[in-house]
Amino acid sequence: MSTIDLTKDTFQAAIKDSKPLIVDFWAPWCGPCRNFAPVFDEASTQHEDITFAKVNTEDQQELATGMGIRSIPTLMVFREQVLLFSQPGALSAGQLQELIEQVKSIDMDKVHAEIAAQQSQDDNDSA
Repeated sequence: MSTIDLTKDTFQAAIKDSKPLIVDFWAPWCGPCRNFAPVFDEASTQHEDITFAKVNTEDQQELATGMGIRSIPTLMVFREQVLLFSQPGALSAGQLQELIEQVKSIDMDKVHAEIAAQQSQDDNDSA
């Protein structure tokens, strides 16, 4: 599967998709972004069960600001509407593959249970 381009209008729908989503925040003038692009694109052809997306921070400044992007490239990984990973800096092909394997192996039932427990604790703390 090739990568898709996300905008502030399509971002939320992409997060809600059932497939894991890996987002590359980049800009055309960014050398490390241009160097990482082939690694990201190659991974997208090898993992049909993951959505690979790009956000051009020049065109989507409001989205980038809203997501707290301070440095590019930045990768974010979402699964079942949960942000699992956010890190600035380009990854090597091996590092990206390792990240993909980790994302696929996460027990999302456990993650959702931990989030619910934390929200319950926060609710009790504020009561």
